[in-house]
Amino acid sequence: MNAVSSPVDLCCFHCGESVPDGTCFSIHYRQRSEPACCAGCQAVAQSIIDAGLDAYYERREAPADRAEPLPQALREQLKLYDDPQLQAGFVATDGELRDAALMIEGITCAACIWLNERQIARVPGVSDVSINYTSHRARVRWNPAQTSLSAVLEAVAAIGYRALPYDRARQEAAQAKARKSALFRLWVAGLSMMQVMMFAVPVYLAPTGEIEPVWLKLMNWASLVLTLPVVAYSSWPFYVSAWRDLKRRRTGMDLPVTLGVLSAFFASVYALITDHGEVYFDSVSMFVFLLLTGRYLESQARAKAGAALEQLAALIPAFAHRLADYPHDRSVHEAAVARLAVGDVLLIKPGEAVPADARVVEGQSQLNEAMLTGESLPVEKRQGDALIGGTINLDSPLIATVERIGEESRLAGIVRLLDRALAEKPRLALLADRVSGAFVAALLVIAALTWVFWHFHDPIHALPIAVAVLVISCPCALGLATPVALTAATGALARRGVLVSRGHALETLANVTDVVFDKTGTLTLGEPRIEMVIPLAKQGENTLVALATALEAHSEHPLARAFAASEHPTASNIINHPGGGLSGHIDGIPYAIGRPDFVAQFCRTKQPDLPDEMGGTLVALVSENEWLAWFILADSPRHDAGTTIATLKHRGLRTHLLSGDSTIAAGGLAQRFGIDHWQARATPEGKLDYLRRLQAGGARVLMIGDGVNDAPVLAAADVSIAMGAGTDVAHSAGDAILLENRLQRVPEAIGFARRTRQIVRQNLAWALIYNLVALPIAVAGWVTPWLASVGMAASSLLVVLNALRLARSPWSK
Repeated sequence: MNAVSSPVDLCCFHCGESVPDGTCFSIHYRQRSEPACCAGCQAVAQSIIDAGLDAYYERREAPADRAEPLPQALREQLKLYDDPQLQAGFVATDGELRDAALMIEGITCAACIWLNERQIARVPGVSDVSINYTSHRARVRWNPAQTSLSAVLEAVAAIGYRALPYDRARQEAAQAKARKSALFRLWVAGLSMMQVMMFAVPVYLAPTGEIEPVWLKLMNWASLVLTLPVVAYSSWPFYVSAWRDLKRRRTGMDLPVTLGVLSAFFASVYALITDHGEVYFDSVSMFVFLLLTGRYLESQARAKAGAALEQLAALIPAFAHRLADYPHDRSVHEAAVARLAVGDVLLIKPGEAVPADARVVEGQSQLNEAMLTGESLPVEKRQGDALIGGTINLDSPLIATVERIGEESRLAGIVRLLDRALAEKPRLALLADRVSGAFVAALLVIAALTWVFWHFHDPIHALPIAVAVLVISCPCALGLATPVALTAATGALARRGVLVSRGHALETLANVTDVVFDKTGTLTLGEPRIEMVIPLAKQGENTLVALATALEAHSEHPLARAFAASEHPTASNIINHPGGGLSGHIDGIPYAIGRPDFVAQFCRTKQPDLPDEMGGTLVALVSENEWLAWFILADSPRHDAGTTIATLKHRGLRTHLLSGDSTIAAGGLAQRFGIDHWQARATPEGKLDYLRRLQAGGARVLMIGDGVNDAPVLAAADVSIAMGAGTDVAHSAGDAILLENRLQRVPEAIGFARRTRQIVRQNLAWALIYNLVALPIAVAGWVTPWLASVGMAASSLLVVLNALRLARSPWSK
């Protein structure tokens, strides 16, 4: 600890609070010492700097909250979160990695997000972290072999924040409490406003001098008493928000409102006491009531816009009917869903939601999967079929075995992807945030100049005119214009089976010029079958299919599904060569299967002549010494592939097909559907080169694929969509997922994205025009404060209601 020369009149380098006299804490920052107000701030700041994150102090918009040292008791509590049973409700397993949903407390600005993300990312073993600025919900992925969840939580606590497991019940309770509080403040303001107006209206209507001064003064005092609850209680959220902004040396949207309310009220009190000037108690109570009304309606509308995510999270029931000793005993025992385990047998009655991902072992029924997949028609399920947790059993009772629970379930995966999409702010939203902050600062200057001008020309009306300027031009509409529209659109798309998983997807999808398709599993069903086996050596067809099955059993490529011999040997040392095929050993002999030009490098003998391919996909099987067989595979196109491509071309989009398949197979499919450009025998590198050439030519590319070999090109495209039946790697690389594998959703989603862009532009235009028109009118003194509050509330409500049209509108054409 180094002494600081003189703590008097110094502010803490970390939190900005005054440094008490006699305090000797210092922070070493870039070759100099900075003062700290306490040991907590010193420890937190030094942790940030020592971690190489000193850039935080340049990026932050305001000082951080005052920090306290992390108590030992809290450290011990954090260790409890390493218990696997405790993690079951909020941690998902993804191979060797773990994925947790956390709530970060203490976040106040974008720099806090930056700091927390980098602090968590520095923990050894953490592979990914993202934090939602709106909900402060974080997604953290880590390797449990290298670190623990408690280490992540301690890293957050070390820089003055607090991370806790995401608790939906806790969040709902907090939202309900906030809603109740807002309603009560609104009720108090409304009641006071009506009483004040009972005194104000007769004064406005009566001829000058008709009301005797003593009665007039009595009514003004009564108005003061009735306005006090409005100023002291109903307006409190405005003060808190404004003070928080001031502490962080920034200008928020509630600062003009606070200045308007307090200046009008205290000026009225002064006029009443000194008996000089006018009183504005009616204006104060009315515009606080109108502001609160607008804020409440706006908050409800915003909650409705983001309801899709919460509705998904609420699909899983709290309890399930467990058959503890099925099939010997069919006695039903009620069990909490949180206590279910993989392998439990459940009874799902008609009308109930499926408690977890499961597989039917007895019964036949129809299920409603609309909320998860967008499929409006009931889906029939029978023995052996998979059930998705959260779907509704419609007809008959089903008995099913639990396969996945908690964060491992498909519903939890969908919620994670939606969460990630809403956590990422698109470019337009970031720009609007920066403009709003600068606008408020300019507004304060204009209001001050307005007051000065009117003070010298019409001093009696200088204050109400300045208040009207402060209130009418609050840029709430500007700040809401983009995020509310994108939230409503993301929820609407999810209900239609298009799961947007990244924040920029909608904005980019509206601007695409070219659509690139993969072939197998995307334009085709991905359910190939063996049309013909052509032996090239002495082995019989069954033996050749068994050898191929042994190798392809280790592949996730859709073509591998064609090989399904019931009995086959075991292959070892399998190596997957994306875009080529597989190599491995069977009974100690090396084999390879895949494209002819690929397997040729594994065989010492010359490649035989190619057979007539009959329009199918040609696969070769070789050993180290000889060519063993040709397999001709066939796959059926999706029923909506032709109409999808025709619709895209009708809208002026160029279509492309990239396939690793043969020229005959890829060219035949491209010709059948009228695809503009196609390339056969494309390796993953070749697909990537093709895509980059398109982008270099100015194209904005949408890529649609499903396989492991599509992942690089999905990630490199301007925007990408993975098929719902595709691999996990493709899902991770895609910006959106087609849950029901319906290609017709692609042109529909593009149309919806364009509709969303139109709504965003409308909102931004309205917010801009409103402020350009309203501000001069208010400066000219043509608007009263209460009328200004009506205008401000109406403008915010208008952009929210306009955005909500996306949730109700049909698919755009």
